[in-house]
Amino acid sequence: MLELLLQRRSIRHYQEKRIEKEKIETIQKCVLLSPSSRNRRPWEFFFVTDPSLIENLSISKPHGSSFLREAPLAIVVVGLPEVSDAWIEDCSITSIIAQLAAEGIGLSSCWIQIREREHNDNQSAAQYIQTLLEISDDKEIEAIIAVGYSAEEKDPYTEEELDFQKITNIP
Repeated sequence: MLELLLQRRSIRHYQEKRIEKEKIETIQKCVLLSPSSRNRRPWEFFFVTDPSLIENLSISKPHGSSFLREAPLAIVVVGLPEVSDAWIEDCSITSIIAQLAAEGIGLSSCWIQIREREHNDNQSAAQYIQTLLEISDDKEIEAIIAVGYSAEEKDPYTEEELDFQKITNIP
């Protein structure tokens, strides 16, 4: 796990290469196995591979989502507040599980924050996505995870970069 975390970087440029069906299914299984508060699993996922829909998702907010247009897969993470009051935390956990699963099978990814972000002056990013994907208003959009084969090189992190001052050991 340490090696996987050292290797994983936020990647915003992707090759024009489709992701194999088996790899998408692996990520789907992994997100469904994510831990959640009281095992309520207050989430749904939209795995989007249609390039025109991905293009539309890439304009969900004015900053920080445009790179999505290069990705062959967008995972829209949807929370179900009526199922659990911990939906934000649970969706965040499953989002990183999706990213680690992608990294573990040779793919790269990047998180796009949607919750509490604006699409424009009249509409939130979440409302825009709900309309685009026909998601009911009782559901909340947490994030989009861009996934694909990396088209950029980033050095892995090193253990020397870890800030151990952020840890307090209590005997």
